[in-house]
Amino acid sequence: MADLNAVRSLVQEAIDKGATSVEEVHRSIAAMPLEALKKIAPGPATMAQGLQDQTIGTVYDTIRGLNEQAGQIAERLLGGSSASPSAG
Repeated sequence: MADLNAVRSLVQEAIDKGATSVEEVHRSIAAMPLEALKKIAPGPATMAQGLQDQTIGTVYDTIRGLNEQAGQIAERLLGGSSASPSAG
């Protein structure tokens, strides 16, 4: 079981790091048109960028949260001792 828990941990860490990397790229690419738009209409572009940043953050926070929950479920199924039940 230790090997399976090690694989679970490795996969969970890879997903978490991957989501963070993709989020950074997503934010960078998504900001490009809004940066150009700020030169024409700074107010609306700034508001749109704030909403966009919040939305992107929420999506990737959700992915990381689901990954954590999946890891906890897998750990319990594999008989791991350090799983903590999540509220909700």
